[in-house]
Formats: sequence, structure tokens, C-alpha cells
Amino acid sequence: MSQEESMGIYIFCGIQMEADESFGEIEMEEEKRELFTIRYKDAAMVAAEVPMKIYHPNKDNLMMHQQAVSLVMKKNDTVIPVSFGNVFHSKEDVAVLLENLYPQFEKLFPEIKGKVELGLKVIGKKEWLESKVSEDASIEKMAQAVKGKSEAASYYERIQLGGAAQKLVTSLQKETERDIFHPLKELAEASKVNDPIGEKMLLNAAFLVDREKEAAFDQKVNELHEQWEDRVEFNYSGPWPAYNFVNIRLKVEDA
Repeated sequence: MSQEESMGIYIFCGIQMEADESFGEIEMEEEKRELFTIRYKDAAMVAAEVPMKIYHPNKDNLMMHQQAVSLVMKKNDTVIPVSFGNVFHSKEDVAVLLENLYPQFEKLFPEIKGKVELGLKVIGKKEWLESKVSEDASIEKMAQAVKGKSEAASYYERIQLGGAAQKLVTSLQKETERDIFHPLKELAEASKVNDPIGEKMLLNAAFLVDREKEAAFDQKVNELHEQWEDRVEFNYSGPWPAYNFVNIRLKVEDA
């Protein structure tokens, strides 16, 4: 198999562009790869030529993908995210894909121009969650009832205990949504609450924010963190392209 036959085109994101732009190079599995664009009308895919194979979403590869997108975002304010690991056989295949996607891109460009996605995960601190549990008399009573009993004897009590604890977490999630998510939602163009990951997460939110309002949004996040820092940890991330607000099907039948 020749070198040419074994190479493919990895795509990172879509952009709106009026003139040619250069985005430099990235390191992909210890090889430097030049980023280039494949254009159609005022749209383009940012891509790199890579060995044709399956790319596994390990930490290094995911960071490489994010790094490439970050380079693009520094120079371009209309970035459409593409999920990790899409490799096509040729530039022609990508050009066909882009032409097929263009009607969707055309609608999306004005909606995401100058906007970025910011993520906020709120995780309850262990000590605070434990103190909330011990404040709840019904949970404390059930926990005492389970202690010292055999597993079989305490089975139904443990189910009740699990249900009561879940009810408490749900009420804390609602409180977090009201007091943290809603004030931030006011400053965003769009917002979304995703399912929490793990039992201590109280909020998993994404916000689409105008770049001009990003500083005000950051400030609000800092204010809220100061109010809540004894009880929770904030995991604030971004800016990203609008992963949570754009849903594009990448595969074309013959690509």
C-alpha cells in the first residue's frame, strides 16, 4: 500500500470564512500536521492529513482535537464543532460532505457568530453533603435502623434509605439550578442543563455566550462561586465551540 493510499483527512470543525486563513500546525500522535481548509462558498472544514485509521478517544488524542479547535477559535469567530475521530478518504469526500451540509451551516452561521460555549459543573463537597444528610431526621433514623442488622434483614430499609438520600440530592439539584443556573442563564444567548455525572454532581450546565458578554459572565460565575464555595466546587470550562447547541449529522451516504 502506498503512502498516498494510506492517508486520510481528519476534520476538526466547520467555519465561515470569506478569505483564506492559516491556522498553523498541531502535533498528532507525535507527528506535526499542518491544518488546512477545504472550502465551499463561504464555508470551510478545517482539516489535517493523517494516516487512515481509527483514532481512539484517549486523553492525548482528545486534547489534540481540542487544541486544534482552540487555534481556530483564536482567529475565527464562527466555529461549528465536529465530534472527535472523523476521518475521510480524501479531500474530495470532505468537499462533498461540506456541500451536503451547507444548507445547515448557512442557517447556523448567524446563530453562532461571535458566540462561545462555556461549561459549568457544580459538585457538592463531601462534608457539606454529609451534613445535609445528618440534618435530615428521617434519613438519620433509617441509617440507625440499618446499622448492626444483617444485610438480608436490612434490605428493604436500605432501599428506603437510598430513596430518601436520592430525594435529598434531587432537592439540592433543584436549589442549585434555581440559585446558580438561572442567574447565569440571564446572561447567555442559550443554555442547557445536562444530566449530572456521578452522585455528588448537582449541576451540569452549558451556556452559549456572546464573546462581548463573556467577561460579565465570568464575573457572575466568580460571584456565585464566592457565595457557594463552602458547600460546592465549581468546574468552569471553555471557551468551546457550541457543542451542546449544534447537532449536525456528519456522515453522508457515500462518503
